[in-house]
Amino acid sequence: MSLSSLIDTTIAFASTHAAWASPIVFLVAFAESFAFLSLLVPGWAILIGIGALIGASEIAFWPVWAAAAAGAALGDWISYWAGYYFKDRALTVWPLSRHPEMAKRGQAFFERFGVWSIAIGRFFGPLRAVVPLIAGIFGMPQLYFQLANVGSAMVWAFILLAPTAAVLRHFMG
Repeated sequence: MSLSSLIDTTIAFASTHAAWASPIVFLVAFAESFAFLSLLVPGWAILIGIGALIGASEIAFWPVWAAAAAGAALGDWISYWAGYYFKDRALTVWPLSRHPEMAKRGQAFFERFGVWSIAIGRFFGPLRAVVPLIAGIFGMPQLYFQLANVGSAMVWAFILLAPTAAVLRHFMG
């Protein structure tokens, strides 16, 4: 199955089964934020597409937004926990074992921006995949991590879902 067909199928399913929009968005946002899945799932495209679906249908925005924020925060939290628990051993797992430059870029970014790397990194694909893991490896205090994680997840979910939903609702009346 191609990425394009995965995106189209997921959005079509959410369109046909509106009650599943929030659980689908939760899973997509989780996969997009979890260290190892984020490289395989075209989450941003699916979330923007579901934002458009919200604007063109009767699907409520806020429950879907909450599901996206919760999924993203959980994905980053589990990535942080894996780094915290496994330390450097986490870097020996695919894809980081095959692409050590990803971990090096994530580490440099983390060392430069500290807690802000969690919030900033959420908006950049390759960084989103490794910064929470690196934060765990380096033992960032959990309170600081969670504040940046949850706050940035809420903003990220809003930015991906709201623009297309608002534009389509405005023009479709």
